[in-house]
Amino acid sequence: MTSSIWINAGIDDVWQAITEEQSLSKWYAPGSTWDIPKLAAGEKMTFTLMPNAHNQLSEQLPMELTIQQVKKNETFSFYLEVPETLIAITLAKQHSGTNVSFNSPGYDASLANLKALLEGRAIPYP
Repeated sequence: MTSSIWINAGIDDVWQAITEEQSLSKWYAPGSTWDIPKLAAGEKMTFTLMPNAHNQLSEQLPMELTIQQVKKNETFSFYLEVPETLIAITLAKQHSGTNVSFNSPGYDASLANLKALLEGRAIPYP
């Protein structure tokens, strides 16, 4: 089971949105921060989940992630602190846009935010 969405945007723009810190902070748990010192397999990055209306947090929750794979315009994947949890985002050109998929369910709100960001609309799940 996966989460996926078609976005009316070129694959280069989508790739930028899923791999750059500032863009990720806009659509993936908006307001939460990303620190990606080097976009390469084996490198560490930090995602800090901020308390918001969609979670039960009372304080910031930093998570160290390890990048597993970076294939430009194809796949960006990383492990959560426990290596058993792999999050993979894959891209595929489709018609005049790009299909974006996560390797597991539960990312529909984030994908709707990504679509809105890239298509120039307001973020539906801030």
